[in-house]
Amino acid sequence: MSKPLEGIKIIDFTHVQAGPACTQMLAWFGADVIKVERPGAGDVTRSQLRDIPGVDALYFTMLNSNKRSLTLDTKTAEGKEILTKLIKESDVLVENFGPGALDRMGFTWEHIRELNPGMIVASVKGFSEGHHYEDLKVYENVAQCAGGAASTTGFDDGPPTVSAAALGDSNTGMHLAIGILTALRARDKTGKGQKVAVSMQDSVLNLCRVKMRDQQRLDRVGYLEEYPQYPHGSFSDVVPRGGNAGGGGQPGWVLKCKGWETDPNAYIYFTIQGHAWAPICRAIGKEEWIDDPAYMTAQARQDKIFDIFAVIEDWLKDKTKFEAVDILRKFDIPCSPVLTMKELANDPSLRASGTIVEVDHKERGKYLTVGSPIKFSDLKVDIKGSPLLGEHTDEILESMGYSQQQIAALHERRVV
Repeated sequence: MSKPLEGIKIIDFTHVQAGPACTQMLAWFGADVIKVERPGAGDVTRSQLRDIPGVDALYFTMLNSNKRSLTLDTKTAEGKEILTKLIKESDVLVENFGPGALDRMGFTWEHIRELNPGMIVASVKGFSEGHHYEDLKVYENVAQCAGGAASTTGFDDGPPTVSAAALGDSNTGMHLAIGILTALRARDKTGKGQKVAVSMQDSVLNLCRVKMRDQQRLDRVGYLEEYPQYPHGSFSDVVPRGGNAGGGGQPGWVLKCKGWETDPNAYIYFTIQGHAWAPICRAIGKEEWIDDPAYMTAQARQDKIFDIFAVIEDWLKDKTKFEAVDILRKFDIPCSPVLTMKELANDPSLRASGTIVEVDHKERGKYLTVGSPIKFSDLKVDIKGSPLLGEHTDEILESMGYSQQQIAALHERRVV
C-alpha cells in the first residue's frame, strides 16, 4: 500500500531535536527525507549521550528513523552544485540553522524560489522574525522559559520549573510538520511554494494558552478559584505556579499509594470532577458526603479540597497505584497511575498499538523507540532504523545522474 506522502522529497538540514522530530514524522508517513550532514561528523546527536562507544547514540536514532543520510560539504563549489540539483527536484527544505545561515551559503529564499518555484522552505527558529530576541540562541529549556511554561510550573514556594516533556523541541517540530503539510496543500491549489517558520517560543506559548486564559481572569477578578492558593492563600498580579492542580477547573492532585515510602512513583493522579462526586464518595466509602451541603458542590468543597484529598490518600494507603486505578475506573473516576519510563517501555498495550516499537539498527542491534502517536485506519506506520552517517550518499547521487567515477572523485575530495 502506498503511503500518503510518497512522492514528496524533503531536504533535511536539521539537527538535534526540533527539526529532526518534524522530518521523522513526515518520513513515517511516506516522504523521502534526505538528511544532509557534514562529512565525517554528521548531526551532533550521533555522539551525544552515547551508551555504546563508537555507535550512534539513542538521541540520534530515536529522532531520525526512516530517513536517508547524504554527507555533503556545502562550502565547496561541487557541494553547492549538488545541493542546487537537489533543490530543483525536491519539494521541501527544512532547516534549523541560525539566522542568515542559508543566505551565507548562497541559498537565499529568492535564489531557492528561482531554482524551484514550488519549493517550501520550512524553518525552526528560537523567536519569530522581527522579535527583539531574534538573534538569541535557543534550546529546550530556554524555550520553556521564554514561552511561559516554566513560570507556571512547579510549586508556589519553589522556583520556576522546566518540564521533562520536550515542549520547546519536539513540540515545535510537530507545529512545523503541520505547517509543512498545510503549505503542501496550498501548493496543490496554487502551484507555488512558500516559506514556513515556527518559533520555539510561539510553540511553547501555544501549549500554555490556558495560562494566558488564567492571566486574563486574574487581571479581572484578582484570584483563580481552581488553584491551590484559593481560598486560603493570596495572589499576586501574575499567574502562580499551581503545583499538581488540574488547571482546567477540575481539582486534581498527585496522591500517595501503598509503597510510596520506598517507591518514588507509587502515586496516582486523582481528579475530582463535579459529575463524578457521588461515585467518588461511594468508591472511598464516604457516602454521607454526597448530599452534605458542605461537600455537594464544587464551590462548597474548594475551601476543604486538601482535607478531601487527605481522606482519599488514607483510602489509598493499602492499595498499589495499579490496584487503586482498577477500583476507581469502575466508578468512572478520572485518574491514572504515575507511570515511569520503564513501565511505559514494557507496557503491552503500548507495544501492541505501535506507540512503543522495537527497531533494528545496523550497529547497535535492537533498540526501543517511540512510534507514531497518530493512528490511522488505512495506514500502518512502519518504523525503520536510523541511517548510518552517509549511508545513502552514493545511492542519492546515482539517482541524480552522477556516475560511479564522479562519485568516487567526490569522495576523494571529501565533498561527500
